[in-house]
Amino acid sequence: MKYALLTLALILNTAPAFAAGDAEAGGKLFTKTCGGCHSIGEGARGGFGPQLNGIIDRPAGTTEDYQYSDAMKNSGVVWTREKLAAYIEDPKKVVSGTRMIFWGISDQEKIENILAYLETFPSK
Repeated sequence: MKYALLTLALILNTAPAFAAGDAEAGGKLFTKTCGGCHSIGEGARGGFGPQLNGIIDRPAGTTEDYQYSDAMKNSGVVWTREKLAAYIEDPKKVVSGTRMIFWGISDQEKIENILAYLETFPSK
């Protein structure tokens, strides 16, 4: 019984780490999946897509170095972790009329990893 409780405690203490995602794995996935259009980190700027520094809790369509669609500018979306996760899964479901050409990611672990990576780049 003592070991069962210890095992349960260990599982419960590691669960949030899994839910938060793996930033290193997210960085690799970001490079392959998102990096063709989006930049992040030192010197990031808008290009084919907006730069993503400080994306978490930022209102959609508000960076100054990217020309957003009217749908994005007028969406009223604030990129909370949950809203961004939904957008990565299905962009057009979250912002109908977005110009972003992306099929989405259905694997929740991959989404969590990307979010963990994005969180390592706060706004400047």
